[in-house]
Amino acid sequence: MIISEDLLLGYGAFYEKYETGETIFYEGNVPKFYFQIASGIVELNNYHEDGKEFTQNILTKGQSLGESFLFDDKLYPTNATARTTCKILKLPKNDFISLLNKNPEVSSKMFQCLADILYNKYIMLFNISSSDPISKIKTVMDSLKGSNTHQYSYEIPLTRQQLANLTGLRVETVIRTIKKMHHNNIVKIENRKIYY
Repeated sequence: MIISEDLLLGYGAFYEKYETGETIFYEGNVPKFYFQIASGIVELNNYHEDGKEFTQNILTKGQSLGESFLFDDKLYPTNATARTTCKILKLPKNDFISLLNKNPEVSSKMFQCLADILYNKYIMLFNISSSDPISKIKTVMDSLKGSNTHQYSYEIPLTRQQLANLTGLRVETVIRTIKKMHHNNIVKIENRKIYY
């Protein structure tokens, strides 16, 4: 969801910088802010009891994070971690609700954004439950690529480890599967970069 930076600032938002690896919020924290990424990459993740990371989502400039958790009194079910140096606009929860109440067009866009997120979660959940690693990886790549239909026109911005964390596969399986996808002309690999 992209809300105009000027509108956010007008309602009391402020910029905060996060360094690579710094946590923006933790699983179990009380949601207190609307966050919108001005620059950088943020990962939403959880950790299993054995310490294995599961990536829920990877977000970039212009995207918001944790906004759905501002509409109820539940705690964050995930962590948000800066994967690069990030500049993030933060708007306190009460000011965010006030912004939505006084700007129905922004509320409408917010509901559309939340509907899109839910739709993509359903698609991802179904396909990631597949036992076929190619299907799992293609689902993530399709979600990232969006409506761009030109073959090899989109550079996948994720590492093999991030693809593993998003799909629940082992990184070794992702590496083998990407090579297989390359040989089957599903993706193109150039200088270790993946094009889909």
